[in-house]
Amino acid sequence: MPRAAWHRVRTDAFGAEPRGERLSRIHRSPQFAGGAFRNPLPTRRLVYERTPLEITRAQLAADKTRRMPTAAVPLHRLLPIDLAAPPASGLRLTWLGHATVLAEIDGRRVLFDPVWGERCSPFGWTGPKRLHPVPLPLSELGPVDVVVVSHDHYDHLDMATIRALIGTGAVFAVPLGVGAHLEHWGVPADRLVELDWWESAEVAGLTLTATPARHYCSRGPRTSALFLWASWVVAGGGRRVFHSGDTGYFPGFSEIGRRLGPFDATMMQVGAYCDFWPEVHMTPEEGVRAHLDLGGELLLPIHWCTFNLAPHPWEEPAERVVAAAQALGARLAVPRPGKPFEPADPPALRLWWRAVAALPQDDATLVVPDGLAPAAGAEASGTPAGTAPAGAAAGTAPAGVAAGDPAAGGAAAAAPATRPKAAAEDDGVTV
Repeated sequence: MPRAAWHRVRTDAFGAEPRGERLSRIHRSPQFAGGAFRNPLPTRRLVYERTPLEITRAQLAADKTRRMPTAAVPLHRLLPIDLAAPPASGLRLTWLGHATVLAEIDGRRVLFDPVWGERCSPFGWTGPKRLHPVPLPLSELGPVDVVVVSHDHYDHLDMATIRALIGTGAVFAVPLGVGAHLEHWGVPADRLVELDWWESAEVAGLTLTATPARHYCSRGPRTSALFLWASWVVAGGGRRVFHSGDTGYFPGFSEIGRRLGPFDATMMQVGAYCDFWPEVHMTPEEGVRAHLDLGGELLLPIHWCTFNLAPHPWEEPAERVVAAAQALGARLAVPRPGKPFEPADPPALRLWWRAVAALPQDDATLVVPDGLAPAAGAEASGTPAGTAPAGAAAGTAPAGVAAGDPAAGGAAAAAPATRPKAAAEDDGVTV
């Protein structure tokens, strides 16, 4: 797009470029080389055989009926009373949809990647639209101690939400460079904590550490060179949690676990994957492997259910992550959006998404093992139709399955999706 035309369509939501000392700090970063931030290993935004038009053709050919729920997503309408009593274990998580998670840790409230917007887009009239409401209105959220942002993509960083959260008095923790957006939107500079990978800060009695991820930043038509992306570790009161943000799988998860783990819970991206961008988003199987690499005790799958961002069926991330967790011996919780839980005492696994998923005609193509299939009469028990009754199945693997050991039955579940035979970059920029 010509520069003049770009400036005509640009709105505040696009953010601002880093300047001054922020820019100088970016230039000094070990992650900054050749005029741009770099990934932990060579990474392409898009992968295709001959032309990026293959991506458009594949999107048009995909079965669109499978990419949306068939009815209202069964939420838990979160009320302030649900969070009134402190968690008995000192740690409680509430997944609010997509990558937004409220973590209560050591008496503090940490909000990861908050997005309350109707669309993840710089414009209100176009872009991926919500598939379900946020389970808690922002006006009922109450106090927040820290807002943590993984990177600047619209499904993780929403201008209107950030502006609304300024009134909570929260400190905003962001990767290096991303603070320029938040300052542009009105966040006071003294309430910004901007970190490079492996840097830590003490905020509200918690230790926040920005850790590596394999992704990129952009709020416009091209990759942004001056904004870093990150995963995050938050520790306090003897509890530790990890939030992946967006990332492709890479060996660095093991180093994060060795240096900062183990973790009471990991919040791992398992959706919006595609063969055309395998290096910047994990498959569900890769998400489980990353969780085990990190030394995670309990896995909370995130980055699915809320926005239609990839050609896979809407419910597929949940189906595949449950199967992979069972195969690899990982403990997981898959609550309905808005349902709080304590990782020390996770809820029984219920396949609630099947009640509203456009499931294939042939049930044999479902990947969740038969032992975890929904039981008849579940609706009469007070749970949504198509979910298993409480206690029917735990989200753990059978005894004897070694965590992370492909020889113990995990090889098939952990295998990455088929890749195109050849690869090319979308715009000549390796991010």
